[in-house]
Amino acid sequence: MAALPVLVLLFFAAAWGGPAAAGQKRKEMVLSEKVNQLMEWASKRSVIRMNGDKFRRLVKAPPRNYSVIVMFTALQPHRQCVVCKQADEEYQILANSWRYSSAFTNKIFFAMVDFDEGSDVFQMLNMNSAPTFINFPAKGKPKRGDTYELQVRGFAAEQLARWVADRTDVNIRVIRPPNYAGPLMLGLLLAVIGGLVYLRGSNLDFLYNKTVWALAALCFVLAMTSGQMWNHIRGPPYAHKNPHTGQVSYIHGSSQAQFVAETHIVFLLNAGVTLGMILLHEASTSDMDVGKRKIMCIAGIGLVVLSFSWLLSVFRSKYHGYPYRYVFL
Repeated sequence: MAALPVLVLLFFAAAWGGPAAAGQKRKEMVLSEKVNQLMEWASKRSVIRMNGDKFRRLVKAPPRNYSVIVMFTALQPHRQCVVCKQADEEYQILANSWRYSSAFTNKIFFAMVDFDEGSDVFQMLNMNSAPTFINFPAKGKPKRGDTYELQVRGFAAEQLARWVADRTDVNIRVIRPPNYAGPLMLGLLLAVIGGLVYLRGSNLDFLYNKTVWALAALCFVLAMTSGQMWNHIRGPPYAHKNPHTGQVSYIHGSSQAQFVAETHIVFLLNAGVTLGMILLHEASTSDMDVGKRKIMCIAGIGLVVLSFSWLLSVFRSKYHGYPYRYVFL
């Protein structure tokens, strides 16, 4: 009789432990199948293209012990998404850098959902813009930081790699394919300079021309002050098109970011102010007749007033609440 309670306990342990163990084993088998499938696809292509079924099965549905970085995009030509193509190039560079380096692991995968192949996924996530990058973590649902701030950080592969490292602890060293445009342009420039020196070997006064060097220095300063280095480092989009209204914005509404078009606009406005100041200086120091000097003076004042006023209006649109304005706008 004393052994009866022990037998009852063993019976209930087997009754409850059996289904639980079977369920755990089934979960492990499903997870193993998922990882093996993803590894097989990743070995063939760094960025895995997904439709609605693949996304729901491999990204949304548990179990999952891996993170998935997904780019939601619209690459078909009839979508006319220029930014999507530019972002896709950088995303491919990032994924290839991960695939062919020591950072390659089955704890993270890179995927893509194109709108024309997975519109149901866009509807499921209430997503109405592209490109968008989201990290689906190994545990739980994506949080606020798991959505990449494209408008602020740009889509350069290096910036994406930093974001991936922050969200997944997987550090990827971006390796870009060789670009021969720089060396070719340098070689062409050296060839042109060498040709000029050869043709004008007896007269090298043009190398001491102050105007040429001043213009070269001015162009460099205007390019740097307008934000060309930001574009090179961050890789921002050229402009932004509102998916709801279709309105195109060339000036970013935040002081922490800018568009490529905005850089060109600021470049031209700075150049207008500079040209106006040069005209004013020439009008006051040149030996031309009074009529021409008056025209130069009026043109210089007009350029300075208009260009600086527009430049200040751009500043006001980015620094909201700035109380000052110049003449108009």
